[in-house]
Amino acid sequence: MNNPLDFIHRFVPGAAGVSGPVLLLLHGTGGNENDLIDLGHSLAPGASLLSPRGKVLENGMPRFFRRLAEGVFDEEDLIRRTHELAKFVKAASEYYRFDADNVIVVGYSNGANIAASGLLLCPGLFRGAVLLRAMVPLLPKVLPDLAGVPVYLASGKHDSLVPPHQVEQLAAMLKQAGADVALGWSDSGHQLASAELGKVRQWLAGRFF
Repeated sequence: MNNPLDFIHRFVPGAAGVSGPVLLLLHGTGGNENDLIDLGHSLAPGASLLSPRGKVLENGMPRFFRRLAEGVFDEEDLIRRTHELAKFVKAASEYYRFDADNVIVVGYSNGANIAASGLLLCPGLFRGAVLLRAMVPLLPKVLPDLAGVPVYLASGKHDSLVPPHQVEQLAAMLKQAGADVALGWSDSGHQLASAELGKVRQWLAGRFF
């Protein structure tokens, strides 16, 4: 059977097939569908993994949506790409036969930003979210109902790309929408630190596995 999905991607079935939670892995700028596979295995051993490649190219580097400058997003493109990603997740659930209501998104940088956009624009798309180095992607006209949705924000105190006030604003917005938000700060920059990934692993295990 030919694959009808419109993103270049990888799907790795879990140890128990596709019966458990699925991690949707969204890479950062310049990454691809292979970048976060090892991270996914580390954060949730035995889970199924779905990892698409962003369709937008910036100087040859894949991204999930366009930006006008560093930290300045093309909001129209972001909205369109967010809904496009949501359709991909639904199509992938039908193709690979996993539960579309059991998807936990793990995004890094650009991937974390479109994941946050998915939370705000497509409520119900994710059962939970891990946002690694995320900032406010957009300000929705109406906040969604995210009652009880677990969200973990992992941010660096010395991140030159994501100002702390952006992280705090995103956390506050998600809390206002009803999400169960945990905000973890590490003594690092935009790159991920092993200690904070250990905390993410424990957080995931305590809520989903």
